[in-house]
Amino acid sequence: MAQPVVVELRGKRIEITDEKRKKLLEEMPEIEWIKDPGLRQKVTDAWVAAVGASSFAKVGDMKPSGNYDSRPLRKGTQADHIRSVTRLAVKIAEEMAGLFPDFSYDRDLLIAGSLCHDIGKTWEFDPENVRRWKADPRQTGMPSLRHPGYGIHICLTVGLPEEVAHCAAAHSGEGELLVRSLENTILHWADYTFWRVVEAGNQFADTDPWLDGQLAGRSGRPQGA
Repeated sequence: MAQPVVVELRGKRIEITDEKRKKLLEEMPEIEWIKDPGLRQKVTDAWVAAVGASSFAKVGDMKPSGNYDSRPLRKGTQADHIRSVTRLAVKIAEEMAGLFPDFSYDRDLLIAGSLCHDIGKTWEFDPENVRRWKADPRQTGMPSLRHPGYGIHICLTVGLPEEVAHCAAAHSGEGELLVRSLENTILHWADYTFWRVVEAGNQFADTDPWLDGQLAGRSGRPQGA
């Protein structure tokens, strides 16, 4: 049994209990793939804190899309996306390691980074935030922060390694401004592969009912990550 801890995000104090951890692990069981117990718990606690600081009850309550204003999946949840990207990233790494004897990567960091890459969506996708931004985009921007930026905040706040925060920070377009780590490079292409194959396979929904359809006009733009 892990001890309850309290994390503060944006002035909110979130108590992380074993009950909340268990609920999170049921939704994202790939966390159990992380061998290091300390890293495994920090990934779990990061997600519990991120959800707890938002208006969502669980990861799967978020819109299943790459950006808050892009088309959602026809079927599946945001948790399904994150889990699928994690599995794809692991398969890519295993294939390369099987082909090249001297190919070396950190499996735990790859899994942790993949599982946390979209953790900042709890901010960017929160309907309360989107409504506030939409009401006055010039006040704080729209969005004020993309999910990679808020993801850094969560990762570092709960004490996740710099390498995991880097995956949250630079898996998407922001990563074009720096050199990605090996694990983040694998994650980046797994994530982009997911969305591009979804698009090619016609697995985006035809309509966008999220936020009462208020963003339907913006959801026709190209899918991001």
